[in-house]
Amino acid sequence: MNSLWLAIIGMVVFALGYRFYSKWVAEKIYRLDPNYVTPAHRYEDGVDFVPTKKWVLWGHHFTSVAGAAPIVGPAIAVYWGWLPALLWVLLGTVFAAGVHDFGTIVLSVRNKGQSVGTITNRIIGKRAKNMFLFIILILVLMVNAVFAWVISNLFIKFPASVLPVFIEIPLAIWIGYAVYKRKKEMLLPSIIALVIMYGTAVLSASTPALQIDLLKYFGGAENTVLFGLDGVAMSFFVWIIILMVYCYIASTLPVWKLLQPRDYINSHQLVVGLVILYAGLVFLQPKVTAPVTNGAVTDASWFPLLFITIACGAISGFHGLVSSGTTSKQLDKETDARFVGYFGAVGEGALALISIIACVTLFATQGEFLTAYESFSAANGGGLTNFINGAAMLATGVWIPEEIARTIVAVIVVSFAATTLDTSVRLMRYIIAEIGLEYNFKPLTKTHAATSVAVVASAALVLLPKGPNGFGSGGYLLWPLFGTSNQLLAGVSLLLISIWLKRQGRNFLPTFIPMVFIFVMTLWAMIQQVVFTWSGLGSQDANLLLFILGGIILILVFWIILEAISAFQKKEPPSIPDDE
Repeated sequence: MNSLWLAIIGMVVFALGYRFYSKWVAEKIYRLDPNYVTPAHRYEDGVDFVPTKKWVLWGHHFTSVAGAAPIVGPAIAVYWGWLPALLWVLLGTVFAAGVHDFGTIVLSVRNKGQSVGTITNRIIGKRAKNMFLFIILILVLMVNAVFAWVISNLFIKFPASVLPVFIEIPLAIWIGYAVYKRKKEMLLPSIIALVIMYGTAVLSASTPALQIDLLKYFGGAENTVLFGLDGVAMSFFVWIIILMVYCYIASTLPVWKLLQPRDYINSHQLVVGLVILYAGLVFLQPKVTAPVTNGAVTDASWFPLLFITIACGAISGFHGLVSSGTTSKQLDKETDARFVGYFGAVGEGALALISIIACVTLFATQGEFLTAYESFSAANGGGLTNFINGAAMLATGVWIPEEIARTIVAVIVVSFAATTLDTSVRLMRYIIAEIGLEYNFKPLTKTHAATSVAVVASAALVLLPKGPNGFGSGGYLLWPLFGTSNQLLAGVSLLLISIWLKRQGRNFLPTFIPMVFIFVMTLWAMIQQVVFTWSGLGSQDANLLLFILGGIILILVFWIILEAISAFQKKEPPSIPDDE
């Protein structure tokens, strides 16, 4: 089958979803008001609440939610065949992710720019709010560990990508000052920055001296460096420490200094990357060698695991944290929420779609595909590398040498993952501060104290657990739990939006139906994993880390659902002071 048909079908579905469905939701369900004074104007402080043009904000939002997950999830999920993965990405984007991301922005804007965790207090009650905050805290902690693990491994595997990624930081700071202090437009400086980054990527790919290869500096994989750590482990440790220091600084700076301009650059990276890959697809038109459905699978059923393996790219609870945690605080006009939220989800769907295409066209024969994807474990371990290699192959269709293309793709993936990482650390700082305020522990309400807790806990979670990848297996071990927790969070956010819509006397089915589907699939998968896999009761050895974290999240979610059932039947929200 010609892979171009997959792209055409996907783009048509996305275009129809944005043009018609999102417009109907905006006008008839969320009822956006262009004259509503958004929190960005009402509480403008120059740090977190900053009115922002919708294109710039879309860039921040898009790259914050994109990360590496919409690439990794689909790259793993093609294990079950390309059709199930394709259908979930298309339908999930249009009917679930779009209304979820769009809706959490609107809900937050209508509630003083508060996060979904705090809004739970207004919609369901204080007890549900506290439980939800702890679920969110665990999720962002896992996001930090998983993405730090992904970035560190990519830096080790693709050392030519390091310098272009780090050059982006001073470029973004320069753009931030040029735009917000000197009132210049952001488009031209960001394009210049992108040219510098890609020029550096080309030089790094062809010049070994410019490749920051810690593994080489430490004497190779087998060489013992310090504390009994070999070259790989020591390289991993150093990169994690560097990333955590960067996250500390980035997450405490005002959003205009680094977050917004860097994300705007990254949005152009993503647009350029998608144009290159889809253009390469048009010229090459490679054949799909993966099976439509993989009938040889015996170790992991696609139903319900597909719906937690592909989280970002179909629907993701983390998007709701970004939408209500940072995006809603920067929304200039309420009507911009449709473009920023729904179109951001469509952009991520397009990224997930090209990830599927890159992986299912990489291999020359179906036999080679089935060898690479011989088990679910093999799919998990090789999915991201398969995407990078497959994307590099597509890029050769527009005459980019494969090694240079591989470096550029790695730079894009790392840039997105880093964007998600420091946004997640910033969100974790907000949540820790909220918990400190809730329990009257004032040190945690301070910016640097809360950030320190976030950074230290994240580093410990990625470095300390023992696993099959040796030192630093935390991110690898947490990936299965990240998927289920992420989707449960999306379900709770849709539940909050549904209750809010019902109390407004509006049609809540556009959010209620995907909420029910997400809860059924995710709870089914999570009960299987917690009770029969991670507990040790099944054929696999017990995994106490995942069993404890998964069990806590599962109990809290069931409790919130029970509280929400009662709240859903009430016409009025809980009585709370206006300043909470």
